[in-house]
Formats: sequence, C-alpha cells, structure tokens
Amino acid sequence: MATLTVWKFDSANGADDAVNTLQDLAKQQLITVHDAATVSWPSGAKKPKTRQLNNLVGVGALGGMFWGLLFGLIFFIPLLGAAIGAAAGAIGGALTDVGIDDDFIKKIRDQVTPGTSALFVLTSDAVLDKVHGAFEGQHPELISTNLSQEQEDALRAAFAD
Repeated sequence: MATLTVWKFDSANGADDAVNTLQDLAKQQLITVHDAATVSWPSGAKKPKTRQLNNLVGVGALGGMFWGLLFGLIFFIPLLGAAIGAAAGAIGGALTDVGIDDDFIKKIRDQVTPGTSALFVLTSDAVLDKVHGAFEGQHPELISTNLSQEQEDALRAAFAD
C-alpha cells in the first residue's frame, strides 16, 4: 500500500533539501517514491511556488493534473481557470478516496504559510529507521497522512527529536 504524507519545513527551502535526501534514499532502495511534489513559499511572496518532482519519479503515479488541482484547491492558485472549476466536483470524490477532504485542505492551508515549505510524497517500502536517520537535522513535521492512527503515531514517534 502506498502512503501519502505531507511534511512541513520551517524554511522556504526545507522541502527542496528533503528532496535531495529522498533521492539518495530511493537510489539506495530504502524507500520507493511513486510520486512527489513540493511547495515552497518564500517570505514576502504573494503565493507559493509548486513543483512536481518528475526528476525523482519519472512519470508520477498521481500525475500533474492531480498536483495542479490539489495545489489550486489548497493555495487558490488558478492553474487552469474555469476548467478546474468544472473538474473539481468530479475529481473531488476521487480525492476523498485517498484521504484528501476539506479538513486536509484547511490543515495544509493553515500550516504552509510564507517562510515555510512542504513535501507531498507518495511512497511505499520505507526502511523507517534508515529514512529517519537520513532526515536527522532537517526537522520535518508530519502534517498529514493516509495511514491509520496507529501507523501515524509510529511514524511521528520515529521522527520525533
């Protein structure tokens, strides 16, 4: 089963630094990355910068349309104009199936603010202790996951400082 997680960083470049770590872990086969995207919001910028990580995963499992719609909903970034409005209702049900609902959108919107960044990643087969060790010093904060509460608690405990 793939796990969708959202990690927040307290700097605008923290998510980009995490991508480098994630790439190294994937090369070592310590985690399988199915898809990923970042949001970085420099202080003083009116809106965040978003990026799908094609360089990390090739053609992602979720696709650019998914990330575009998700980031458009969260950050009010008009990516495709009226087309998003028409598609949002139809796709909204599919987003709920992977744990993305109004609460998810509000939580991300409230926490990813100017001066911060976030890594959205769909993974599986993580060797948790090795992954944790690789992220030491980066201080990621898990703000959302589609894991069960027990699995989420274990993941939070593994990354606690």
